[in-house]
Amino acid sequence: RRYSRVSLVGAAPGYPLAKKRHTLEYLRSLPHLRMRTNTLASVARARSSASLAVHGYFGGRGFLSVHTPLLTSSDCEGAGEVFGVDTDLFGTDVGLTVSGQLAAEVAATSVGACYTFGPTFRAENSNTRKHLCEFWMVEPEIPFCDAAGAMDSCEGMVKHVVGKVWEERGDDMRFFTKFYDKGLEEKKDMILEKEFRRVSYTEAVEAVQEEVKKDPSKWQYPDLKWGDDLQTEHERFIAEVLSSGVPTFVYDWPMSIKPFYMKCNPDGRTVAAFDLLVPEIGELAGGSQREDDYDTLISRMEGMDLKEYEWYTDLRKYGTVPHSGYGVGFERLVGYLTGMENIRDVNAFPRVPGSADL
Repeated sequence: RRYSRVSLVGAAPGYPLAKKRHTLEYLRSLPHLRMRTNTLASVARARSSASLAVHGYFGGRGFLSVHTPLLTSSDCEGAGEVFGVDTDLFGTDVGLTVSGQLAAEVAATSVGACYTFGPTFRAENSNTRKHLCEFWMVEPEIPFCDAAGAMDSCEGMVKHVVGKVWEERGDDMRFFTKFYDKGLEEKKDMILEKEFRRVSYTEAVEAVQEEVKKDPSKWQYPDLKWGDDLQTEHERFIAEVLSSGVPTFVYDWPMSIKPFYMKCNPDGRTVAAFDLLVPEIGELAGGSQREDDYDTLISRMEGMDLKEYEWYTDLRKYGTVPHSGYGVGFERLVGYLTGMENIRDVNAFPRVPGSADL
């Protein structure tokens, strides 16, 4: 196409983005300008398509979209990493939500399968490449569903999102392949064509222990034993080595390290919980069948303020059904499919310790 005239609309004297390839670290210092670069513009387009694909996946299967509260008096994970809100307006202590799950269970046990997709917050003083203080979560809740069914749903959702982003944003995905991850297309093919692996927590721990024996000095956490939570290096070994890069569900976790709402297994020591592990990142999603027995749930909540969670236990007390759900970290999913290594580069305005610009 040929042009006969060019007009200057807006001058940019001293523009801080020179005609060269800037480091992503430098671009993070310019959150208001970095989306003008090829990389962050491609991320924005891929993220947009991924977001629409999430809604398309659940909406196309009859799930209701539910908007759960950002201000809450409940700590879903029970880890004490809640941002408190300094106000007397509500007559009780409130904070920013760490998960929409508990509220989504209200909808799931009332109107059927639903999902919530929105921002969540963790007051965690962590500066790793996979943590943010504010991030988005995809959280479906499915009645008449066990943990295996929830894993099926999670696998289907990931496959759907990856396929849609490649279909709609092929140019951007080829850009990421050229400059950030040469193996992106092979990863896409593997995700779409292979069935995700499933291994029990016990099997996973035994596999890590056998590998550690070969050379404990290579491991930061070599003393893994049954009952411990998996560290990132353990998760990556499972996904990258044990499963040869295929996303892997690790299921049936020790009851002692999982939240109160997860369904107790008949063995009395594990819960029907699962994590989805992927290469480079580690944990991409986590879920479980929810404890639907009233008396068992009450016993699991020992030491908690039962009055504060009376509304939640009422969901069992006044009639319930077996139900399951999971949460997918949306930024981690976008990073996984684009090859962007740092979660701060897939969120336009990342909130991390020491930085909340704009």
